[in-house]
Amino acid sequence: MSRTDRASLLIHADPARVFAALTTAEALVQWLPPKGMRGRFERFDLRDGGSYRLVLTYEDVSGEPGKTTPNSDASEVRITRVVPGERIVQEVEFESDDPAFRGTMRMEWRLERANEGTTVVFEARDVPVGIRARDHAEGLTSSLSNLAAHLEP
Repeated sequence: MSRTDRASLLIHADPARVFAALTTAEALVQWLPPKGMRGRFERFDLRDGGSYRLVLTYEDVSGEPGKTTPNSDASEVRITRVVPGERIVQEVEFESDDPAFRGTMRMEWRLERANEGTTVVFEARDVPVGIRARDHAEGLTSSLSNLAAHLEP
């Protein structure tokens, strides 16, 4: 049975600034890695039909938490749709020898204009069974909080 995870946060910034932070490598690498991780892009082409490879590295490797190596998660991301200022749809595949992390997770970032700024809505469908719901929720919340800190005065 597939699982869908969702998270959202009101960001006190206009949609154009938020969209830029969702689509530029320099901004993404600053806010996307959740607390306790660092990120780097090995390749980045965010456009309809584009792709990127993202490697997230754990700062604390006790317990060997990584999906790809004991201290890292690597993913191949295909961009299936970009609607400027509104939406980004991606297909994510984690590199892992563990079958619990295999499969294609479909992610969507949506921007909704709000009186106080922009609500960022994140949805992940077909989340691999190896990603615990609680861990995913914590990671998504951390990334959204990082985005707010990156954009808000």
